[in-house]
Amino acid sequence: MKEQEPTAITNSSEHLERQLQIKQLQVSALLEVTQAINNSLASDKLFRIYEFILRAQISVKRLVVYLQDEGLHCICQYGLEPDFNPDALTEEIIQYNRLTFFDDQPNEILSDFDLIIPVYHKDKPLAFALLGEPDVDENETLDEKIKFIRTITNIIVVAVENKRLFAQQLEQEKLKRELELAADVQSLLIPRDLPNDDRLEMSAVYLPHRDIGGDYYDYIPIDENRVLFCIADISGKGIAAAILMANFQAILRTLAKTQNDFEQFVVHLNETVTDITKGEKFITLFIGEYNLQTRELQYINAGHNPPVLYNKGHFHQLEKGCTILGMFEELPALEVGRKTLDDNAVLINYTDGLTDLENEAGLNYTLDMLRAFIRDNDSYTMAVFNNLLLKSIFDFKGEKQFIDDISILSCRFK
Repeated sequence: MKEQEPTAITNSSEHLERQLQIKQLQVSALLEVTQAINNSLASDKLFRIYEFILRAQISVKRLVVYLQDEGLHCICQYGLEPDFNPDALTEEIIQYNRLTFFDDQPNEILSDFDLIIPVYHKDKPLAFALLGEPDVDENETLDEKIKFIRTITNIIVVAVENKRLFAQQLEQEKLKRELELAADVQSLLIPRDLPNDDRLEMSAVYLPHRDIGGDYYDYIPIDENRVLFCIADISGKGIAAAILMANFQAILRTLAKTQNDFEQFVVHLNETVTDITKGEKFITLFIGEYNLQTRELQYINAGHNPPVLYNKGHFHQLEKGCTILGMFEELPALEVGRKTLDDNAVLINYTDGLTDLENEAGLNYTLDMLRAFIRDNDSYTMAVFNNLLLKSIFDFKGEKQFIDDISILSCRFK
């Protein structure tokens, strides 16, 4: 048998040794990336490691990586001209959904690159890596090198996407806990016990559009002959609205215990709201003070939907008052409305969620519909009245979803 030449053996040994070194480098690179992921490194630091591996260990001369996060944006780049604009490529690369070489691509805008590696999760693009063809020596093939680049690109991108989804989940859970807390706070602010005796009967309905809304109603006895009641709609939703609502209730209840002049009471309310919100949040408010002895109702409507009064067979809308609270430090005009109420007068206070309500045909729930309902059902107790009104609302809207909170405070002055 002819013995193998020493030079051939040496070359083969060197070739195997070089291939082994390449594999060891690749394994070390994968271990480094895995360790970085396990250590929860930030996304930009993961891509710095990725960039170093491609530049120093795989000899990729040019690289730009786009990450999908509410639109494509460049997360890292190197080896390109100073005037290179990565934003110019975003519309071009989104069409690629598999690894593609640009050998036969006539598109000049991609001429700086040799291939693109897209990373998808099902039909959703996560990232795109554009790179110049890496250097290859006699000890490795281009296919093997591209396969490794593709592997490490997928590992990095999927890790970053998982970090994003995990952070999003944590934020949603945090928001959910905050909303639950705000909803609990709001439920404590709404009075549970409303009067129901031989002089005054009240019942309320509250349908939040979401877990927490910006509607508010209250009932406050002032002395043995006077009671205060109100309904309000606070601009905004969620936690901010709940905080403002809590402050507003505290302010209103504090001032109510000390007020002797109804008009000045609302002036002070506006001053305090404006001071708290700095003109960034507003409150529409209807507030009434009823004298159980004289049967006089005095009220101020601060930009709120006018309540409907059904008094001795006639309808009245309670519109007198002022502009919404929190808009001006000093109210430009204020007028106190007054009504003397007959026996069994009914007053329906509501927020704009009721009249903004649409049915499946796109028609709104109108004031005429509310008046007709009052006329047909005013003999019921206020609790039964509200239950029937709720049924009529749900029958009207059908499968259409609520678009705003709905609050109703129904009063009968016996």
